[in-house]
Amino acid sequence: MTQYPVEILPPDISAYRDGNTGIDYVSTFDSGRPGPHVMIAAVTHGNELCGALVVDFLLREKVRPTSGKLTLGFMNYRACLTFDARYPGLSRYIDEDFNRLWSTDVLDGARDSDELRRARELRPLIDSVDLLLDLHSMQTKAPTLMLAGPLEKGRKLAAAVGVPEYVVSDVGHAAGKRMRDYGGFGDPASGKNALLVECGQHWEKASADVAMQTTMRFLRHSGIVNPAFLDTQIAGDPPPQKFVTVTGPITIKHEDFRFVETFVGMEVIPKAGTLIANDGKDEIRTPYDDCVLIMPSRRTAVGQTAVRLGRFTHR
Repeated sequence: MTQYPVEILPPDISAYRDGNTGIDYVSTFDSGRPGPHVMIAAVTHGNELCGALVVDFLLREKVRPTSGKLTLGFMNYRACLTFDARYPGLSRYIDEDFNRLWSTDVLDGARDSDELRRARELRPLIDSVDLLLDLHSMQTKAPTLMLAGPLEKGRKLAAAVGVPEYVVSDVGHAAGKRMRDYGGFGDPASGKNALLVECGQHWEKASADVAMQTTMRFLRHSGIVNPAFLDTQIAGDPPPQKFVTVTGPITIKHEDFRFVETFVGMEVIPKAGTLIANDGKDEIRTPYDDCVLIMPSRRTAVGQTAVRLGRFTHR
């Protein structure tokens, strides 16, 4: 298994604990003028550091909305505070994946965990957000991705932001609903919208650059931040975007799941019927020609998504 070097470290976020919302590590700035409530969310997974660096930058630079509201949040801050560069993979969460809890039955249910308590604490705030950008990174060094969800409104928002190059339209994970699909974000009749960006390998310096550029372009599209400031931060002209529609996930059924080779993501398998993995005695083969492998996982646990399969579309 590839061991990636730790090129970035989390910022010291302790100064942001109190915030101004009554919720630890969350701050909201209200312009007092009409406009959307926009949120930039970092460390939904505690070992994904690029978002923390961006939110820290926005707070240090005292970026404020000229209309609407801007919320900046360190979501699973407890996990992030455990980060140790010697064991960088161990701070993903405390008890369970914070980004698999965002369905009404789970949030209203009887289960308890550190992450569930935090999700329930954040829920009223998330309910008030109109536009959400959730900053993530990936296990492997692979092309950066925008996860736009299954709806046309998500794809339109991704196209308006313009980065990164690959936009994936998907329904999420069998293990639970993501924050970007929660409530109105996942309702085609709602004006609320959300994006989740995978900015590169967790600890590579380039992931922070991707997170910064995506955030600045997202804020520019939202229209709530002074464009003169954003123009000083936005670099270059991005390549044309490529859109991929996920046709389904491969969910692991057996403990001895194995890919037949090392896939990192966005490989295109030319021929239908090509063997890509073995799940116990079950063979996992591509269902169609030019099948795109999206975010193959190194966490091959029963019930988790091993990989998502997709095909290129016009949008």
